[in-house]
Amino acid sequence: MNEKEQEEETFRDHISTVDDTGKRIWVYPKMPKGIWHNRRVILSIILLAFLFGAPHIYINGEPLILLNIIERKFVLFGQVFWPQDLYIFAFTMIIAIVFIVLFTVVFGRLFCGWVCPQTIFMEMVFRKIEYWIEGDWTRQKKLNKQAWNREKIIKKTSKHAIFLLISFLIGNTFLAYIIGAEELWEIQTEPIGAHVVGFSAMIVFSGLFYGVFAFLREQVCTTICPYGRLQGVLLDEHSIVVAYDHERGEERGRLKKDEDREAEGKGDCIDCHQCVNVCPTGIDIRNGTQLECVNCTACIDACNDIMEGINKPKGLIRYASEANIQGGKKFKWTRRMTAYTVLLSVLLIIWGTLIGTRSNFEAEVLKSRGSTYTVLNSGYLSNIYELNLTNKTKDHYDVQLKLEDDVDGRVELNTSSLDLGPEQQSTENFIIKLHPDELQRGQKKLTIVILGDGKPIQRVKTSFVGPLL
Repeated sequence: MNEKEQEEETFRDHISTVDDTGKRIWVYPKMPKGIWHNRRVILSIILLAFLFGAPHIYINGEPLILLNIIERKFVLFGQVFWPQDLYIFAFTMIIAIVFIVLFTVVFGRLFCGWVCPQTIFMEMVFRKIEYWIEGDWTRQKKLNKQAWNREKIIKKTSKHAIFLLISFLIGNTFLAYIIGAEELWEIQTEPIGAHVVGFSAMIVFSGLFYGVFAFLREQVCTTICPYGRLQGVLLDEHSIVVAYDHERGEERGRLKKDEDREAEGKGDCIDCHQCVNVCPTGIDIRNGTQLECVNCTACIDACNDIMEGINKPKGLIRYASEANIQGGKKFKWTRRMTAYTVLLSVLLIIWGTLIGTRSNFEAEVLKSRGSTYTVLNSGYLSNIYELNLTNKTKDHYDVQLKLEDDVDGRVELNTSSLDLGPEQQSTENFIIKLHPDELQRGQKKLTIVILGDGKPIQRVKTSFVGPLL
């Protein structure tokens, strides 16, 4: 390997935002523009509208999405999930992971560049505010180097004030996903002393997001988030990523007037560095796929603009696989992609079955600890049980119990009536009285029918014990 090749390979020794001494290199990306960027802007607007609106949209009295860890209540698209449904929620997370893995195998870091909240907020909100106040990348560099004068103070103060305001809005929105929009409104409108914990959480969330988007920035993608490193395990030569067509672009060289680049052995890349200038993570896409690349397509737009200006075909940097670039092979659905697709399909079928068979009412009957049977004066036997009820709906239930089948016995609650309110959990004791003739070898399998407002809503099996006759 010659000296030039060694220099070109140094990018593999460290990430693009850290120099040889370990000091951070601040990235000043050029303002992106082009068709791919416009597409991302449209998608980002849709996703941001959904993100900020979801906690305030209600379906059947429930928010669209709620992840209330404190009360152990989770709502997805109006469906309430309690701790008893944790297996469904965990299954949903597994499906989401497999879905992201499949997309990474097929489309690389498409999620990072188009859907990830970190990328959307950084590139479509905070970065655009920075461009608006401080100007494009060259002006930002100049502003940061100059002394603290009136212009710099006004621009920096304005920028960070807006950053803090937006971070406060984001922090409140994420808090709404945890405690609900109504509870958040109470924290915002009532005295601080009445909601010290909630107000503190609001400040912590706001400060966290401000720190991420004002200072950490791309470091979240290149250093903190493990997904960039995970892609190195998942990608292969058939994965579609944002790639530089080295077969067409090399040997790269500056553009000269009236030159015959093909005759001189030059490729289409004129070494203008526009793809590097627009990269929000500071990499050179011409070095190949790197963990810092989030597939944001800014380099595609920049390169296409240059190619159009020099009358060359677009697509020197494009969505492509290594197999497509090297051999001109079309996209191929590999065995690994098929395996992940089949796995995802099976998981989705199981998930749909779990959702379809899920009950809005949970009941659990347990024998009272340490208790045994009791012989009553009437000659009947009695067992004591504990009933745990969970109502996942917004409805009230007047709960009653009865024994299924034609058995000589009855159920008696300790209370005259059991009223189960909306989204309420209740624990009550009850007694089953059974005639000894119903027992076989001292036991009897029973089915208890739980009635809500006179209608059967759940059936629970239990056992009754008595003397061995």
